[in-house]
Amino acid sequence: MSMKPARYAYALFAAALLSACATPHPPLPTVQNVDLNRYYGTWYEIAMLPNSFQSMCVSDTQALYRPDGKNVSVVNQCRTADGTIKQADGIAKQVEGSHGAKLRVSFFRPFYGDYWILELDPDYRWALVGEPGRKYAWILARNTSLDAATLERLLARAAVLGFDRKVFVRTPHTLPRK
Repeated sequence: MSMKPARYAYALFAAALLSACATPHPPLPTVQNVDLNRYYGTWYEIAMLPNSFQSMCVSDTQALYRPDGKNVSVVNQCRTADGTIKQADGIAKQVEGSHGAKLRVSFFRPFYGDYWILELDPDYRWALVGEPGRKYAWILARNTSLDAATLERLLARAAVLGFDRKVFVRTPHTLPRK
């Protein structure tokens, strides 16, 4: 009878050891440097991983970033199913030492979330943004559309980084193309 508790203890130890060794995700690399002055302005959501806080959005999702003292003002908006525009105002703070590639964003202070710039066009025309848990990600562009080759490259990069590319959904835009 004393063998059963020993086996049980061994099984628990092995399971604990395996779970301790398993890391959910490797570290998430960001771009080396982001010139926030160039990043400011309007970005259109091209594709995203679905999330609860954007569940009411059906189209025309965009974000406006502006300087706000040492912080960044964030204004997100989208069109809902009834055609109204929903807006959320927030603030972002640059993570020290990240050279602008990592921001902490809040729409409900004092709660902040990670906003990491993972890929960025040298001319600041498109960006892949996500967070280290790989639950949230967005492909953004300065225009309401992005060419198929660039979108495919960004989805492939997201997959390499550990995001589930099959779950990304395209964001329709009904507003005039910019």
